[in-house]
Amino acid sequence: QVQLVESGGGLVQTGGSLRLSCAASGRTFSTFTMGWFRQAPGKEREFVARISVSGGSTYYTDSVKDRFTISRDNAKNTAYLQMNSLKPEDTAVYYCAADPKGRWGVRVRHYDYWGQGTQVTVSS
Repeated sequence: QVQLVESGGGLVQTGGSLRLSCAASGRTFSTFTMGWFRQAPGKEREFVARISVSGGSTYYTDSVKDRFTISRDNAKNTAYLQMNSLKPEDTAVYYCAADPKGRWGVRVRHYDYWGQGTQVTVSS
């Protein structure tokens, strides 16, 4: 089993920045594709970004390109999401997720392990 714990959420003004962290338990973190998703009130959970096992490949949903950066430190079993130029529409609960099967997907069903989420609120 893998446990994921997010941290770093909070309240920030429009244009501000936050850095989310996702700490993973277990010794297999370095074999997982990692993803970040978010869910706003009344909406479905949506894909934000993903990063390959080595960290050499990343992919973002269009709405966060050039503003968010996903990264990972396999030695620390931690994934990150640096969020800059935040907008009110970025307000959501952010979840990290792990895919042990290399599916390189953007759907919730492509990820087997999930954190509990961290709230990000961007005020206008």
